[in-house]
Amino acid sequence: MTSAAWAAQPERGSGTLLRAALWCTLRAGWPLGRVLLLPVTAWFLVTSGHARAASRDYLRRALGRPARGRDVAWHFYTFAAAVLERVFLLAGRSRGFRIDTEGLEHLAALVAGGQGCILLGAHLGSFEVLRAVAGACPVPVWALMFRRNAGALTALLDRLAPDVCRQVLEIGDPASMIRAHECVARGEIVGILADRSPSGQRRVLAPFLGSPAAFPAGPFILASTLAAPVLLFHGVRTGPRRYAVRFEPFADRVVLRRASRAADLDSHVARFAAALERACRAHPFNWFNFYPFWELPDGLSTSAAPELVVPEPVAPEPGGFAGAACAAPGLGGGQGG
Repeated sequence: MTSAAWAAQPERGSGTLLRAALWCTLRAGWPLGRVLLLPVTAWFLVTSGHARAASRDYLRRALGRPARGRDVAWHFYTFAAAVLERVFLLAGRSRGFRIDTEGLEHLAALVAGGQGCILLGAHLGSFEVLRAVAGACPVPVWALMFRRNAGALTALLDRLAPDVCRQVLEIGDPASMIRAHECVARGEIVGILADRSPSGQRRVLAPFLGSPAAFPAGPFILASTLAAPVLLFHGVRTGPRRYAVRFEPFADRVVLRRASRAADLDSHVARFAAALERACRAHPFNWFNFYPFWELPDGLSTSAAPELVVPEPVAPEPGGFAGAACAAPGLGGGQGG
């Protein structure tokens, strides 16, 4: 599977088996869920060759060394655990979860001033923990997401929390873009993941983990048209039912000047890629893009990318099953975006 084809790749998993597993897990609780994680992880490891290769390539870059088999297994396991914990959060079963927040004052200041804003994130950790934080927010929080490759798991999760589903704006629907404008104008919050785009949409090259990678231009163009403050966010998994949510300012406005539109866009995308790289190095097993991210789409070449600056790797999270801390195409149960 190419990097441009992730949007056409449906989520994997039998609807009947998923319903049965979900039913058992929600009734028996967290202990059974944790037991089920091991065979689920093993099954996807065995049957997902392309995803294994993509994981190994990414981890090699993020860890700053060759990725071992147990690193790849831990990457898959972390994703499976995040999906399981997403189920509990959507079902309102948040007891036993600990969600630490950092930088929430930046978001609170905008909300208190009646300003709408944009939250710019990535497929890093869990979007669901942001929704858990947003539950205490006095204004609505909307998620702008790509859902055309949604499968059985997404359908089941939507049934668990239909109110959450109604807070989703579909990427590619012109009406959603109009609604995003209206939401921000009312002082509400719109979140979008900016590390993945459907095939055929404009992308921009930026240095990322040692090589040029293609990032979607759409979120940054949308931010410029919404003319609202932009914050970066992520909610990484730090252990069983443990998450750290971080907000940080990105731009008072994303400005794309007519005379230097392409250069301005490149600059904003490069800044986002650099921030994502720092987060991936700090939490390497939390980034869930299981496809060849560095495979350049047609029409883009490395000559279009800015000069690469590779930071020194930082100490990663513990790996291996003994050291436990959207849509991932080919794995199922992703987070959209």
